[in-house]
Amino acid sequence: MATEAAATAAGHEIETRVPARLDRLPWSRFHWMVIIGLGTVWILDGLEVTIIGSIGDRLTEPGSGIALDASQIGSAAAFYVAGACIGALFFGQLTDRFGRKKLFLVTLGLYIAATVATGFAWTPWYFFACRFLTGMGIGGEYAAINSAIDELIPARLRGRVDLIINGSYWVGASIGALLTVPLLNTSVFAMDFGWRLAFLIGAVLGVGILIVRSHVPESPRWLFIHGKNEEAEEIVGEIEDEVREETGEELEEVPDDAKLTIHQRASIPFREIASVAFRKYPKRTVLGLSLFVGQAFLYNAVTFDLGTILGEFFGIGSGQIPLYIALFGVSNFIGPLTLGRLFDTVGRKVMISLCYLASAGLTAVLGIVLLSTTPTTWTFMLFVLAIFFFASSGASAAYLTVSEIFPMESRALSIAFFYAVGTGLGGIVGPLLFGELINTGELEKVAIGFLIGAAVMAVGGVAEIFFGVNAEGKALESIAQPLSAAKMKMSGTEVESGHEPPAAMV
Repeated sequence: MATEAAATAAGHEIETRVPARLDRLPWSRFHWMVIIGLGTVWILDGLEVTIIGSIGDRLTEPGSGIALDASQIGSAAAFYVAGACIGALFFGQLTDRFGRKKLFLVTLGLYIAATVATGFAWTPWYFFACRFLTGMGIGGEYAAINSAIDELIPARLRGRVDLIINGSYWVGASIGALLTVPLLNTSVFAMDFGWRLAFLIGAVLGVGILIVRSHVPESPRWLFIHGKNEEAEEIVGEIEDEVREETGEELEEVPDDAKLTIHQRASIPFREIASVAFRKYPKRTVLGLSLFVGQAFLYNAVTFDLGTILGEFFGIGSGQIPLYIALFGVSNFIGPLTLGRLFDTVGRKVMISLCYLASAGLTAVLGIVLLSTTPTTWTFMLFVLAIFFFASSGASAAYLTVSEIFPMESRALSIAFFYAVGTGLGGIVGPLLFGELINTGELEKVAIGFLIGAAVMAVGGVAEIFFGVNAEGKALESIAQPLSAAKMKMSGTEVESGHEPPAAMV
């Protein structure tokens, strides 16, 4: 197939229609492979977090083989999140420098090794260390996978696909919760053995995903920017041939005004990437931080400690807690599954702000209820299910947002930065705070934690109202111009490199 990329200046400047060619593709088997090979990582993350939530109460019981108290369960969560933050930053910059595919293979390998090692934990320090390394693998996955998915999925479907993929975290959560029921049954497995097998579930899934993932190509968008335009053209051509064969129809022609001119560079200095975030797009930076801090605080606090709350204050036995967590996971997945398409039709700003503010309002009401009385178990759970029906879509949209609103060259590092900083501020503080509040044995103290969670979620919703970007249906390159762009045509208007995008895009 003849290449469309033409060198125009000493072999370092090219013209390409690769982004437009990818965005105009109909849905096909290729896109399903992307979802299965890349998107299923969120199932692993949900599995990991929920396993801890499900077995947390067991680990505090005598005879478990590892003596932890409620606050140490919170500490284990904090180590996991800290590892995820560091892993996101470390692997994120490597992803932008060396490519999506190399790094999403490495990070998954780290996850598999660390989660197997967790099953052999015998003392708190070893358990914390394994949780940290597992978190590093998952954090690296966030950066590599989110960037690759958004660069391969057509623009018109990007919102709903991204939300459902991120929401699949809760499929893993439900699977993990249900599978731990027999594993925690002491008539089947010894108290110090069943919970160890739970960690092998993630490793087995990880190996299966690794096999599928090996067939997913490198992102053509990453390739043409990094001087590998011929390889990018070849990959897109192969995808197009597969789609033609599958549908039996010719693809629509890509118009001339979809052409993008790029100055190819092997790497982009970090100082340039930082300058874009804090000087060119300061409002977008505030938006990303607000969204991530809000969802990270509430999610990590409740998810890691829900089992402990149910056991401590509502008398639910450790063997039954996974059933409640599975129900919690179902509610979280139904949210993005049913609301996801609205993010592409109604729009990003309306839906993200709605989800954040609705979950904040419901969380505040739950906090007030807990301050005044001890509700029944099902009253408490109904509040939790309603809160996270909305919060799940909002949290998934946070990843979508930071992936869309910053330039291609910094996409993985942008995801990593906002995940690390936002999750570091909210995701570490949340579990630690809730762990200490639960340890007091006073439900009124736990209520304060919910009220704080409501406040930080509300901040995210307000930030979206003022700083949100209407990115639905738009090519990534038109939402945030690539740093390497010499010029590009958007709706017939050329935008010169280094110029601010139109005001509507800010």
